[in-house]
Amino acid sequence: MADYKDPENTILIELKDGTVAIELLPDVAPQHCARMKELARAGEYDNVVFHRVIEGFMAQTGDVQHGDFVDGFDLRRAGTGGSDKPDVPAEFSKLPHDRGTIGAARSQNPNSANSQFFINFSDNAFLNGQYTVYGRVISGMEHVDKIARGEPPMNPDRMHSVKVAADA
Repeated sequence: MADYKDPENTILIELKDGTVAIELLPDVAPQHCARMKELARAGEYDNVVFHRVIEGFMAQTGDVQHGDFVDGFDLRRAGTGGSDKPDVPAEFSKLPHDRGTIGAARSQNPNSANSQFFINFSDNAFLNGQYTVYGRVISGMEHVDKIARGEPPMNPDRMHSVKVAADA
């Protein structure tokens, strides 16, 4: 295992091309970070697809309700759900949505984030102050760049496994 600065706040996502390490930012968005760790530890993110992947923008995943290959994956429903946990209120900050940052996906309601998140492919300043930033890719961004594009992708990539580095 790699030597991470804070294994308790590092998420490891196994993709088809390799591992992506994400440094969570609990000082910035403690509730979002706690939710991601809770779902990762429960195995909820395992096998979940990237259901919305827009070139030059971002890759979105995390629909644990409708997005996995194990429980009857249905591409038409992927991206429409969350988890069985209550929504997480917005934790906006001054952190910019730069390439490699993790943002909380939500509906029009700023306090509707749940399990879905996105990884920015590029600097997306127009999202600043509107979506919670709660992590950043610290290694493996080249694997994120290879995720199949589409809304939804014809043959979506998935997160094979998602773990907290302290547990790996």
